[in-house]
Amino acid sequence: MRAAVVTFPGSNCDRDLAVAMERIFQRPVRRLWHAETELPPLDLVGLPGGFSYGDYLRCGAIAARSPIMREIQRFARRGGFVLGICNGFQILTEAGLLPGALVRNRGLTFVCRPVRLRVENPDTAFTRAYGGAVEVTIPVAHHDGNYVIDREGLLRLEGEGRIAFRYLDNPNGSVNDIAGVLNGRGNVLGMMPHPERAADPLLGGTDGAALFRSLLEARA
Repeated sequence: MRAAVVTFPGSNCDRDLAVAMERIFQRPVRRLWHAETELPPLDLVGLPGGFSYGDYLRCGAIAARSPIMREIQRFARRGGFVLGICNGFQILTEAGLLPGALVRNRGLTFVCRPVRLRVENPDTAFTRAYGGAVEVTIPVAHHDGNYVIDREGLLRLEGEGRIAFRYLDNPNGSVNDIAGVLNGRGNVLGMMPHPERAADPLLGGTDGAALFRSLLEARA
């Protein structure tokens, strides 16, 4: 699996994501700066969590207009895998690669704790290694993780099986307890929980590791 992680000004989970990928993929992960205008040959691009551009305007709004995002949009249209975690999810919605938006948490407070999730669609390139519809625990850390979408868009997500993960204890008010969504082609995933923080026993849990194993198997 040829993977890369993009760093934007204000990213703070880029190294965490790269380390998790390297551990599971067993090969070096490229580190890309937001101002780059070309992508090397890749199978997967990861957009990490953090506070790109200080979350000014809207979370992810400025990062979505970085030069590298034009290349990532082309990469996704060609079928390359794109994974956006937390701020990365926000960037994907702002860039038009995923529907909906992430707004302020319902409780108006920053939420940072492990949360229980259900693997809502176990038959995707990001979830097959979970081996069926299972419950997992993966941490969240966000202030603007409340996923919203219009009724028509929500019906489309539900009807097309594009909800990858759903909260069992909704921490932020997301509509229909949505924790992660896919694009129509199934090669772009955005999720607020941090699988890279649950991919090593030393971190207290390994429920996030299967997401990366799923991608590895999808490219095998």
